[in-house]
Amino acid sequence: MSETSRWALPLLEVGQAQKEMTHNEALARLDLLTQANVVAVAQNVPPADAAPGQCWVVGAAPTGAWSGQAGALAGWTAGGWRFAAPREGMQVWSMADGCIATHADGAWRTGRIAGAELVIGGVRVVGAQRPAIAAPTGGTVVDGEVRAVLDQVLTAMRAHGLIAN
Repeated sequence: MSETSRWALPLLEVGQAQKEMTHNEALARLDLLTQANVVAVAQNVPPADAAPGQCWVVGAAPTGAWSGQAGALAGWTAGGWRFAAPREGMQVWSMADGCIATHADGAWRTGRIAGAELVIGGVRVVGAQRPAIAAPTGGTVVDGEVRAVLDQVLTAMRAHGLIAN
């Protein structure tokens, strides 16, 4: 076994000469992958003025030095471009978008957060979507103000996906 199974980090071999090269390559890849943040997601053209440590998520139609690396994480190092193939569930922080990008089902999705519930301060504030609620109609006494406010509440809850349409 000459590399790790998950990120293909090079492993040192018994009796290997110039171990520092293998070790340094592994550190360069770890630097790219650990707590990853990227300048932008889905960029196809490598920047001409990349600084060491800067990373991008390569777009679907890469050119130049990024050719053949669609969807990969591309990081500029003192030794040139390093690439890492994304894994299912991998997340990076996109500085251009100001949010998380997640690799799921073979594609990068920016700004989408998936979960079963939202808990703030130990209190569940949002859970799974509930069934539709019918708008108020009829009744013996019509109160237009209350009905208008209730309609606004229902519209807001539907718009936020808290209840079905």
